[in-house]
Amino acid sequence: MPRLITLLAALLSLETQLAWANDAAVSHGIAMHGDLKYGPDFAHLEYVNPEAPKGGEVRLSAVGTFDTLNGYTLRGVAASGLGLIFDTLLYHSSDEAFSEYGLLAGSVEVPDDRSWVAFTLRPQARFHDGTPVTVDDVIYTLETLKTKGHPFYRSYYGSVDKAEQVADRKVRFHFTGGENRELPLIIGQMPVFSKRYWADREFDATTLEAPLGNGPYRVSAVDPGRSVTYERIPDYWGSDLPINRGRFNFGRIRIDYYRDRTVALEAFKAGEFDFHQETNSKEWATAYDVPAVRDGRIVLEEIPHENPTGMQAFVFNTRKPIFEDRRVREALGYAFDFEWTNEHLFYGSYTRTASYFSNSELASTGLPTPEELAILEPFRDRLPADVFEREYKPPVTDGSGNIRGNLRAAIRLLKEAGWTIRDQRLTNVATGQAMEFEMLLVNPAFERVVLPFKKNLERLGIAMKVRTVDSAQYQKRTDDFDFDMIIDVFGQSLSPGNEQRDFWSSDTATRPGSRNTAGIRDPVVDELIELVISAPDRQALVHRTRVLDRALLWGHYLIPNWHSRNFRVAYWNKFGRPEINPKYALGFLDTWWVDPKKAARLAPRATGEATD
Repeated sequence: MPRLITLLAALLSLETQLAWANDAAVSHGIAMHGDLKYGPDFAHLEYVNPEAPKGGEVRLSAVGTFDTLNGYTLRGVAASGLGLIFDTLLYHSSDEAFSEYGLLAGSVEVPDDRSWVAFTLRPQARFHDGTPVTVDDVIYTLETLKTKGHPFYRSYYGSVDKAEQVADRKVRFHFTGGENRELPLIIGQMPVFSKRYWADREFDATTLEAPLGNGPYRVSAVDPGRSVTYERIPDYWGSDLPINRGRFNFGRIRIDYYRDRTVALEAFKAGEFDFHQETNSKEWATAYDVPAVRDGRIVLEEIPHENPTGMQAFVFNTRKPIFEDRRVREALGYAFDFEWTNEHLFYGSYTRTASYFSNSELASTGLPTPEELAILEPFRDRLPADVFEREYKPPVTDGSGNIRGNLRAAIRLLKEAGWTIRDQRLTNVATGQAMEFEMLLVNPAFERVVLPFKKNLERLGIAMKVRTVDSAQYQKRTDDFDFDMIIDVFGQSLSPGNEQRDFWSSDTATRPGSRNTAGIRDPVVDELIELVISAPDRQALVHRTRVLDRALLWGHYLIPNWHSRNFRVAYWNKFGRPEINPKYALGFLDTWWVDPKKAARLAPRATGEATD
């Protein structure tokens, strides 16, 4: 009898595996919707130079400090660039909306309903110490990130039920929670850690010991809080993969830390590092009139992209009682004069953001379409009427600085919400509390932006304090939601999905370290997030995302800022780059290379000229 039971179990197991095989497609990659751009026999990505020379050194900058080389936990401030030392199961191409191709995994297998995904690891995949990447390592990584990793991963992998080994190099992930087409791709983005390496180490502790990786670079030098250096692995296991040809060309990457961005910019112009992405429009317009730019040693360039620009904004912490009322939040938005700010501070270089998914087809515009109304209708009684009846547009001015009309609109809303002016201070009628709050900053460059906003609020009787702190204190306070208002950025992709839970869901509103800095706790938003995640095709994803956008916009959880459709970059003229730029990324570390002839012409660099 035992032998019969064993035989039946084996046959059942074989039958199950055959059923899986018959129902599932095995491929070299996976797309969120539609077909893959690159076929199974592709030679290299379109946006690389497969003959790019390897070697040379690039020097970069970061602002602030760091105290750990583990970037996957909540503790400590992680060094910049740590993603370079780990490979992921799949690679997300930068010229498709959301497609991934085999990296650590040579193939991926999914059924039509995407209720599970299986990866077969490449036999040549290795950690830097020469040990193979195994299924045990993959399972260990998932379990570790869900239990000891940054809270983001607990949310991101929340619908992953389990991982199991089904063959020598094959691992299968099982999903729960209904249709979620994105989950196979999300798991594909997972790095893989060495279970053996971490066996006698605390994963969730800060460390300055370089973790054992399996990617194209390893940490070669660390000066705590000051610099970190990465060197390319000479015998990197994945060098010859089609997905990697022409990528990871720099021999060494050194990242130096500076006290603030002003110091860093002066260091760049003096030749202390090689590449600078400029995010400050005033600096871009005025700070680069130096000899090295005029004679061509420094190149200034605006590189267009098709990336969604997401949302940057002044974010209300709605956990604070003064910001609980939607009308109060809407009213304060009238005090921000973008048009004046853009003209006088930004040299007219920005566009006002009016969507959480700006610069993409996912952004809501005009009134809801019939398809959007069909999604919205079940929520009509739980959403503001404005969602159905008005197009969302941030308040506008004529740019002259005269915003009296806007301030009158703000006063009307504040009165409706139970606030009145007493002794020139905006005061809550019921509690007698005057409205005052703090704007917490980490970048001093934003002070010139928020101080005019502060003055406009004063005209409403509101006292806003502006406080700039160092990066470590800022991270601690934002992780603990210990702030009234901050400037935050919510980056978006062309295929939004599970990360929206971390941004806006009720479950993450009280989870330290989550990206839900606004503290949004709205059951309607929760349901709309799940609709986005379960979208069966591209058109459904677009309609559902636009509806989520409308619900968030009319919740007035933030005051939208601005965006640009170009990467503004300055670099010392020592680089080569592919003829084709990736649509959805800058691609500097990924695809550029050091041109030996150009680098030789620059050395030795003259220093001191840049301060002219």
